[in-house]
Amino acid sequence: MTERQIRLFGDPVLKTMSDPIRSVDAGVRGLVEDLIDSVLPPGRAGVAAPQIGVNLRAFSYNVDGDVGYILNPEIVELSGEPEPVDEGCLSVPGLWFPTMRYPFARVTGIDLDGKPVELSGTGVMAQALQHETDHLNGTLYLDRLDKDSRREAMKQVRASDWF
Repeated sequence: MTERQIRLFGDPVLKTMSDPIRSVDAGVRGLVEDLIDSVLPPGRAGVAAPQIGVNLRAFSYNVDGDVGYILNPEIVELSGEPEPVDEGCLSVPGLWFPTMRYPFARVTGIDLDGKPVELSGTGVMAQALQHETDHLNGTLYLDRLDKDSRREAMKQVRASDWF
């Protein structure tokens, strides 16, 4: 289909809990194509449906050349001690802040045929799985920052040319 424009901080869809996908139809198939096309540009590890203005539980990922998608993802395992990792977001361009993330994450969901899908990983994949699932729950990484970092992030958002 097409690469879609990324919604930016302040758009209400980014703070809304996404609805589960109840049936796979042409619209959901098109959404997956758009999510895949939207995650392909360099520097993108994941794109959640709300980031392209769709309030459904789906995201695409592009980590170490592995590109795919998952519908109705749910985190089923987080392990290790949470540690700060530099994190940014396409919906908050130009900002990077240390964000506490687990070093291992596993999500389960389904594919377009309704078959079970499991994604897991460490490093960037673990971070992407947590970050994109957060989007589906109406949470931005800024919401996970400590008080001082969040204050600084909001100062930078207000000073940005895109806000």
